[in-house]
Amino acid sequence: MDLQEQVRQLPSAPGVYLFRDAEDRVLYVGKAKSLRARLRNYFLEARLAEAKTGSLLREAARVETILTGNEGEALALENNLIKAHRPRFNVLLRDDKTYPYICMTRERYPRVYVTRRLGRDDAEYFGPYCPASRAWRMLRFIHKFFRIPSCRVDLTRTHPQPCLQYHIRRCWGPCAAGLTSDEQYSRAAADARLFLGGKTQELARELAQRRDRATAAERYEEAAAMHELLAVVESAQERQQMAAAAGRDGDLIGYYRRGERAALNRFHLRQGRVEEREEYFWEQLPEPEAPAAEPDAAPQPDPLLAAVLKQLYLSPAPAPARVLLPEDFEDRASLEALIEATYGQKIAFETPRRGASRRLVEWAQVNARHSFERHFEPEPESRQAQAELQRVLGLPAPPERIECFDISHFQGAETAASMVVWEAGRMRKAEYRSYNVRSLEAGQVDDFRAMAEVVGRRYRRLRDEAAPLPGLVLIDGGVGQLHAALEALRELGLADLPIASLAKREELLYVPGREDRPIRLPRHAAGLHLVQQIRDEAHRFALRHHRRRRLRRGLESQLRLVPGIGPATARKLLRRFGSLAGIEAATAAELRPLLNSRQLQALRPDLLPAADAVAGAETESNLTQEQGSRRPNAGGGLPAPRRDATMQSKD
Repeated sequence: MDLQEQVRQLPSAPGVYLFRDAEDRVLYVGKAKSLRARLRNYFLEARLAEAKTGSLLREAARVETILTGNEGEALALENNLIKAHRPRFNVLLRDDKTYPYICMTRERYPRVYVTRRLGRDDAEYFGPYCPASRAWRMLRFIHKFFRIPSCRVDLTRTHPQPCLQYHIRRCWGPCAAGLTSDEQYSRAAADARLFLGGKTQELARELAQRRDRATAAERYEEAAAMHELLAVVESAQERQQMAAAAGRDGDLIGYYRRGERAALNRFHLRQGRVEEREEYFWEQLPEPEAPAAEPDAAPQPDPLLAAVLKQLYLSPAPAPARVLLPEDFEDRASLEALIEATYGQKIAFETPRRGASRRLVEWAQVNARHSFERHFEPEPESRQAQAELQRVLGLPAPPERIECFDISHFQGAETAASMVVWEAGRMRKAEYRSYNVRSLEAGQVDDFRAMAEVVGRRYRRLRDEAAPLPGLVLIDGGVGQLHAALEALRELGLADLPIASLAKREELLYVPGREDRPIRLPRHAAGLHLVQQIRDEAHRFALRHHRRRRLRRGLESQLRLVPGIGPATARKLLRRFGSLAGIEAATAAELRPLLNSRQLQALRPDLLPAADAVAGAETESNLTQEQGSRRPNAGGGLPAPRRDATMQSKD
């Protein structure tokens, strides 16, 4: 049954739809008020001509639907499925979990610490903080002035003496008897909570009242301490960046898009002031969908904005009271209702048309455009470096795209290679590639042969796929590596592809035909800085891949000490659980699909019921004989990890 026939049989009910390919991978997740009407729209002639829709339908093998009770339920389910499957045709917010929060626990003696995960507990979370260093600065401020600790000491019992943090006045010392009272500690925790929540005016009033009461009661030391803390809080309050309208908490969104690229800025408005900014960038976006009806209809809102807002605010993180936007978006009312119903937080998405709020939105739009131009458009220094490389290397044009290769190994073991890409003024991390060198035996050291292999594999594929070639191939190494890569290109009929190598020690550039006259660029030349940056990134990426291979091989060796675990089973376990710690934490239900009863008995005897354990014990002696030199760990479980040799790479 083809896709159109599947769509004809769908109900006219709200729900979520998932396009899947022939391998059952999710390509796209969407939601609709009417599934049949929404999906029939995909097969209109105008929609099929769109790049995104045409590509999606060419790859889709079937469509799966999930019915919901209403549109709000569909919105929530769509958000969860996008986060779970991360389909490549959906707009994905890749950085929404990178910023840290400060957590304040709810204990008799609360503690504060920095975290990047929001737990489903009764603790309070403040943030996110951008840049991340701001969270640590806030934490140090709380230690110094409010004396709330971040330690992991068990505070449910009394210890004989406090730790160093008490003696340097970074903690009240609740772990030892007689150093502080519950009232004093609770007051300090309440002050820290006000400060983290941005309620500095309320905190300043409270501190001023305490100072005055202490002065009236002739407790001058306490009054002096309150006065010092009040001065610090007022100073922090004055350092806020700019005043916002009406003094209300909220977020401010600026958005700029040009073709397939977009930039979005989110500013945090707290206590009427802009505190911090987060930046998000996208490229290779589909064009916004044209209205399906009359051509003179008003332009539709860009769906990217709606997709980003769902991912930003459908989370347990503390939400602001309002979000100021440059334009309205689809599902605004449904998203507001869903956030309130799910997390108990009221939020309003507003699109101001005039006044101070509108001026703030326009200011955010200007900043979003500036972020876009800074991120996507080459800087003058990059253009200067390209022109310089064209001149000194004799290139036909300034290299818009540079691909760089490096080899990494440890005395010939686990030889790995990397290919990194620089294009249009920045590194293209999504296009990096790593290679396992196949042409060398274990322990064989031959950087030239390894370089020839990976260069040949890379450009054979580009040639066969008729893909665009780079403006310059950069090799990390000297004349030997350059000749090896050049020979691989000649075999492919690509001898005219511009190529050069950069030797580490003297930072000399070698080009074919002029090996006896290497190019030495001035130390402050923009071209030298560019090739050094690309070379260093290739070295970093190759070394990371090499270390991962060594670590994985070491873990496989540890697992193979367990009777019944061979190399194939060890690889499956590591692919599934990632590490020995992950295997030790796994449940029997998670391990059984990968192991038979004898293997499970040898690896994790603690998970088997008594009957299975007896059966496993009966076969243990035979199994040990079969394994020969492999001996089980004394405890019958995972072997103790060994410390590997220091990881190195070739220079």
